[in-house]
Amino acid sequence: MTDRDYMLRAISLAKKGTGYTSPNPLVGAVIVKDGRIIGEGYHAIYGDLHAERNAIKNLTVDAKGATIYVTLEPCCHYGKQPPCTEAILAAGITKVVIGSRDPNPLVSGRGADFLRSHGIEVIEDFMREECDELNPIFFHYITEKTPYVVMKYAMSMDGKIATRTGSSRYVTNEFSRNEVQKMRHKYRGIMAGIGTVLADDPMLNTRIEGLRSPVRIICDSELRIPLNSRICQTAGEYETIIACGNAPQNRISALEALGITVLQVPDETGKVNLTELMYVLHDMKIDSILLEGGGTLNESMLQADLVNEIKVFIAPKVIGGALAKSPVEGLGIDDIKDAVVFKLINVEKFDDDILLEYRR
Repeated sequence: MTDRDYMLRAISLAKKGTGYTSPNPLVGAVIVKDGRIIGEGYHAIYGDLHAERNAIKNLTVDAKGATIYVTLEPCCHYGKQPPCTEAILAAGITKVVIGSRDPNPLVSGRGADFLRSHGIEVIEDFMREECDELNPIFFHYITEKTPYVVMKYAMSMDGKIATRTGSSRYVTNEFSRNEVQKMRHKYRGIMAGIGTVLADDPMLNTRIEGLRSPVRIICDSELRIPLNSRICQTAGEYETIIACGNAPQNRISALEALGITVLQVPDETGKVNLTELMYVLHDMKIDSILLEGGGTLNESMLQADLVNEIKVFIAPKVIGGALAKSPVEGLGIDDIKDAVVFKLINVEKFDDDILLEYRR
């Protein structure tokens, strides 16, 4: 096996933590001695051992003189776990191959410097592009102080998410809908607007056994959400946040009595200040959001420049009609040069449906 093979193994291990490490990054580690893997591990769940310590714990022989391949710069500070740099040193590992650099100010460059200062050979930026692709969420969360937002919607070939009567169940097939359940597991929060709640009375949970449900976040400026809605009635089972503007205190109290966290973040018009909401959610350790809003919320999030990715499921159907609903409502732009531009990063097929993934 080559250096590249070992790092690819570390990357594949890191992905096993998807959905469980938030707000920490995905990290994998592989320890090699005399041309064979003697230990490997990954960060499996937030608050538990980091990848390097798991790899050391899983050693089959002594690691003295070994090389560790790790997808992200080892931490050098005390958090929920002690520094991984100290564990590497104690294990007798003499070479560290690092993929991504950690943008966290508590770590950035210090982990590598600590190792070098103790006589360990350090190679940085090895397969950095592939390793960076593990953690766009973490990098954005740390550097921008807001959650990483992924807008998701399903539409027909002619760009409609529902008919003029609001009928939308189901635009896409069961394979696409199953993929959406996996997305809900991947991201820490799921956001919808009050229009979606009033129209569909959704649960916004994950319906695949064993996968984690996201924190439900509803944007509801005037707190119009019915107390008998499924969102409200299941707030004791699924963590739920409702963001409002200038709303009556009696409505806030009624929702809080159901176990719902109500966040008042009004803008100058009394509606939800979406930018301020993102900062508040960051401070609540919500590092990522799957935006499943309707056309109104989608338009507002794009206008506020808060969308990092768009995932579009396209079904082989034609709905038609000028009054049929679109994924982004509002007046739209006047000139094509003012369009919000994304870059295509992935294409997948789910039977006859297509998933297009774009990133800012």
